[in-house]
Amino acid sequence: MKRTIIIACAGAMAVSGSVHASESDTLKLHEVTVYGTPKAPVELTPLSVSIIDANQIEKSTESNILPVLANHVPGFFVTERGILGFGVSGGAAGGVSIRGVGGGNKVLFMIDGQPQWASIFGHALPDTYTSGDVAKVEVVRGPSSMLYGSNAMGGSVNIITKHATQQGFNGSARLMWGSYGTQKYGVNLGYSNSKLNAFVSATYESTDGHRKNSRTWLASQFGQLRYKFSDHWNAGANITMTETKPHNPGSIDDPLIDMWTRVVRGTASVYVNNNYDVSSGQVQFYTNWGNHEVNDGYSAIPGGPTNGGKPRNYIFHSKDFNTGLNVYQNIHPWAANTTSVGIDFQHWGGKTWNIKNNGENEPGVNKHVNEIAGYLMMQQGFIDEKLSVNAGLRLQHSSQFGNVLVPQAGFIARLFAGNTFKFSWGKGFRSPNLRELYMYPPHNPDLKPEYLWNYEIEWRQLLLDGRLDAGLSLFYIDGKDMIQTVKEKNPYTGGQMMNKNIGDFRNKGFEIDAAYHINDQWSVNANYGYIWSSDNVLYTPKNKLFGEVSYHPGNWQFSLESSSVWSMRTGGPETESYSLLNGRVAYKWNFSGRYSATFFCKVDNITATKYETIYGFPMPRATAMAGIDLKF
Repeated sequence: MKRTIIIACAGAMAVSGSVHASESDTLKLHEVTVYGTPKAPVELTPLSVSIIDANQIEKSTESNILPVLANHVPGFFVTERGILGFGVSGGAAGGVSIRGVGGGNKVLFMIDGQPQWASIFGHALPDTYTSGDVAKVEVVRGPSSMLYGSNAMGGSVNIITKHATQQGFNGSARLMWGSYGTQKYGVNLGYSNSKLNAFVSATYESTDGHRKNSRTWLASQFGQLRYKFSDHWNAGANITMTETKPHNPGSIDDPLIDMWTRVVRGTASVYVNNNYDVSSGQVQFYTNWGNHEVNDGYSAIPGGPTNGGKPRNYIFHSKDFNTGLNVYQNIHPWAANTTSVGIDFQHWGGKTWNIKNNGENEPGVNKHVNEIAGYLMMQQGFIDEKLSVNAGLRLQHSSQFGNVLVPQAGFIARLFAGNTFKFSWGKGFRSPNLRELYMYPPHNPDLKPEYLWNYEIEWRQLLLDGRLDAGLSLFYIDGKDMIQTVKEKNPYTGGQMMNKNIGDFRNKGFEIDAAYHINDQWSVNANYGYIWSSDNVLYTPKNKLFGEVSYHPGNWQFSLESSSVWSMRTGGPETESYSLLNGRVAYKWNFSGRYSATFFCKVDNITATKYETIYGFPMPRATAMAGIDLKF
């Protein structure tokens, strides 16, 4: 099956001798729009922002948005361990870093402005970021804690969900099959009239995995309802449910048996928006929750390092929650001025326990934290808005650590036609999570937030009547009070290890990106990022390069892309460097007006390169997928 699909895809790509994308598919990294739930319009902030729209995501045929972001966003990297699924607990992948800041808990992920993270361990939830219900993704490359608070220390990713875009009923479906028994299915349905907008989607995917004991499955459902009361007021509600069970095969030095996690996640929100000429804003109530079961498995080698090669006598369980209220208003009190003011409240926490094989319940931690914050941001334009000055301040209070002040300032200069120059300075922070505060022998309930100071400039230029867009960003990051585990007498546990705020780091580097729409058939885009770090952090490439060539003759679509990583620490004795080549081909058949069917196939890692992003977890060699997209 795998060989057949690879040969078929390679043959189809050879038909053109080259490579895909229509004008609407062209990636525009410089594009600035309003956040999906806009605490402040992006064009008012001097931050580096990358936007990936639905066309780019659909063209990739990826079922998860993280690989798409890793390719198309400079300075963005994500760890992987297989053809499908990231997992949680030991050996998990899906750790995201932006400009070397990340590690799974320092980049904030949001769905329509709602923070998404596991409250006990503080990490993001990579398996839940499915692409079927995504309209676009907005990535802030740098701290955005002034707007969003904790966990947006290194940056933020806001996933904007889809809604019905046509009057009446419409929908789409995707079916995919490929290497290692991988199957992916998805369907979207929408309805819209002058007042009501409804959208639902469902996804199911599974794989046998490219290694023994690496099978995975995932099911996700999403629903959204919006109602327009008038030209000035609208309201809506949405809900997402995801269930997944990935198996972890362990490292090649210590292969595991029966290491699995069963994760059930849900998120829901209701909101009311107002929109007037002089003011606009939102009130949003949200809640998200998760139930996790974890079997940490045992070594396949008798007497091996994981539990002595013997099955565990318990299953770990956890329940976590994050409930909050966001209120903000953007006001235009005088010419060229926008003032944003808001209040955020969060109540988060969870509990853990073990259930032993004999049915005994062994309780663990059961804690919660309350946080409330207020922020004010002002943007003022000068000289016909050729110069815009921005400043903001957030005051956040936590029931665990007290107060933290988060300033941000900068400016945007438009020196001449097609040119933008930005400078920004700001603070990012991350609150300690329940694991660091209360779980396991090193815990320390007196921990304070980690924080960093970020300085950056960005230069962008449009040329050739806007068909060429190029940019250069330079940044310097100074991190303080990083939480590390040190050998020291712990007064809370009596042990010899303790979590403390003692770490620091400095990252500096630059990013270059360019997109060129040559004509209606040809387009190219590329980006490169360089990072130097004082701390030799894991999973952060010193050099990362991506390039894509697209060709779109008529109903055919061809694309060829290459990504390269040099000098990345993965946890092993040597750094990792590799280059990957991926190809995709598609044919779109239009029939009966708006109905269409697109047949596609793709081959990833065409050259069968041997590589790892996590030490001991080799990625698959060449893999292939084929499928069909239906729109109706």
